[in-house]
Amino acid sequence: MALLINNKCINCDMCDPECPNQAITLGKEIFEIDPDKCTECVGHYDTPTCVSVCPIDCIKKDPNNVESLDELAEKFIRLTQG
Repeated sequence: MALLINNKCINCDMCDPECPNQAITLGKEIFEIDPDKCTECVGHYDTPTCVSVCPIDCIKKDPNNVESLDELAEKFIRLTQG
């Protein structure tokens, strides 16, 4: 399951530099996560780093992008091996 940033985001820019997949960018109003690039840090870290650095807990699982651990691992391989 990819993650999403909800409207509680205060644009603190803590999450963007932490993303190993460069899935986080500044949208029109708040930071956004590209579900095609988000692996929840599978393949990089034990837990999503964006979630751990968010000071207001606005990064949640995206119910519209449900993926298994195996699917996230496959996405990691696709992203890192070109």
